[in-house]
Amino acid sequence: MPGVPLHLPAALHAALWQHARSDPHHEVVGALGGVLHGETWFVHTLYPLPNIAPDPTREYLADPTYLLRALKAMRAESLDLVGLYHSHPRGPDRPSRTDTQLAAYDVPYLIADLRSGTLRAYLLPEAQEVALHVTDGPE
Repeated sequence: MPGVPLHLPAALHAALWQHARSDPHHEVVGALGGVLHGETWFVHTLYPLPNIAPDPTREYLADPTYLLRALKAMRAESLDLVGLYHSHPRGPDRPSRTDTQLAAYDVPYLIADLRSGTLRAYLLPEAQEVALHVTDGPE
């Protein structure tokens, strides 16, 4: 779905950054639930997930039990997985080699770069940037 933008409400944008900054020395990870309307992804909810990576200072691995719970919660709300996010405590705001190698879902991957304060989205493993729009309210 190249060129499909992602709309993220300002409240969820703030929640994502709050999660990322809650553990500034480790990568955090979470899932985004929402809908795909036509040519646009709309985020409706955010699910912070435990990072169980062996070296969370340099990588993330969402706890599969909690990811499954998030996916079930989305299904119960008639939502789909529309994105995954994680932080890069020391940057950069683009995917690492590990990020591209481990990408498993056909949704945007958002990267919160704590060093520069930027949030960008990509389709992986191609590392194609996705337009990210922070909106005033729920979509």
